[in-house]
Amino acid sequence: MSDSTTTRAHAGTAGSPRALKMAPDLPRRPFNLRRWFFATGWRHIVGVIMVLYSVFPLLYVLSASLNPRGTLTGSNQLFSAIGLDAYARLLNDPDQPFAAWFGNTLLIAGVTAVCSVFLGALAAYSFSRMRFKGRRMGLMSVVLVQMFPQLLAVVAIFMVMSTISDIFPAIGLNTHIGLIMVYLGGALGVNTYLMYGFFNTVPTDIDEAAKIDGASHARIFFTIILRLVAPILAVVALLSFISTTNEFVVASILLIDPEKQTLAVGLYKLVSNPNYADWSAFSAGAVLAALPVMALFLFLQKYIVGGLTAGAVK
Repeated sequence: MSDSTTTRAHAGTAGSPRALKMAPDLPRRPFNLRRWFFATGWRHIVGVIMVLYSVFPLLYVLSASLNPRGTLTGSNQLFSAIGLDAYARLLNDPDQPFAAWFGNTLLIAGVTAVCSVFLGALAAYSFSRMRFKGRRMGLMSVVLVQMFPQLLAVVAIFMVMSTISDIFPAIGLNTHIGLIMVYLGGALGVNTYLMYGFFNTVPTDIDEAAKIDGASHARIFFTIILRLVAPILAVVALLSFISTTNEFVVASILLIDPEKQTLAVGLYKLVSNPNYADWSAFSAGAVLAALPVMALFLFLQKYIVGGLTAGAVK
């Protein structure tokens, strides 16, 4: 038998389960705290610090909402006093229509999220699949417009909406439709560019196969593409919902009637008076306002990671 044959035979025998079972256990290396820390330990420490840094404000707001004293100074000791007085004041005060604020916020945020997804998907599909004159310039213009924050256009928005109120009062100042239209205009550019990167990851062979079968652009978009890009649709809907729920400046300018205001504007009234600021009721409102966002986040959780990362390769 040749040396190569003998070597292969020994290698096969050494790799068999019987040989592994008969092999003596190697001595374990003693635990070294320094080696563990530089290998993986520092990651655990950084993770714990970041979790504590993120959770502490949430615990503080929850503790303040359960504090019956109504002051932030009395909430420095977390959960030192627990009660539901702040929630009762918030829900039963006739001067503070919390239920109306909550309903208005859900309505405006929900409609804005759905319309943002639909309009952004239409624009992203056009830029990704269709070739027309001015396509590249239009895409760059969409990106450049988003460099300027919406706050710079607050005066212009107010003047435009005031003029629209004189002609079409139903979509002007102090209307939910007018506020939704402002939100859609501000978020359309960034949503379009975010979806554009994801649409490019979908192979164009699918479109060509559908066109051979006689499908139009509309049928391809609604029956094929929308199902394939569901992750980015969920991400855009979630981001639009969160940003609309938290928005304060534009809503405070366009909505004047207390019954039509959103949670961000309404809750500000609870602490705007320097002589008496009900921080407990404000914290209770913040906790209740976070519940729809948390529910939507948990519902769309399986789409979020794929939607945020898949379009980054294009």
